[in-house]
This record gives sequence, C-alpha cells and structure tokens, in this order.
Amino acid sequence: MIQFLTDNAIYIVMIIVLIVWTGIFFYLLGMDRRIKSIENEMKGENNEE
Repeated sequence: MIQFLTDNAIYIVMIIVLIVWTGIFFYLLGMDRRIKSIENEMKGENNEE
C-alpha cells in the first residue's frame, strides 16, 4: 500500500484537488440559485408597492 501511494502521489493529489474544486463548483451553483430566488422575491415585493 505504501509503495502504491509513493509511486502515484501526483495522481492522488490531483484527485483530491479535483474533488475540492468540484465541491466548490456545486457550492457556488447552489449559492447562485439561492441568490436568484431572493432577487426574484425582492423584485416581486417592489412591484407590489
């Protein structure tokens, strides 16, 4: 197991970085959807006044 990790260290680092970037992408995607829904709510309130 140790030999595998030392021989393929760069690939393991690349996989971890890819997982982190994927998590950041989906977090920002969800945040964008929440912000858009809040903006739509605020536009609806402004139109009612």
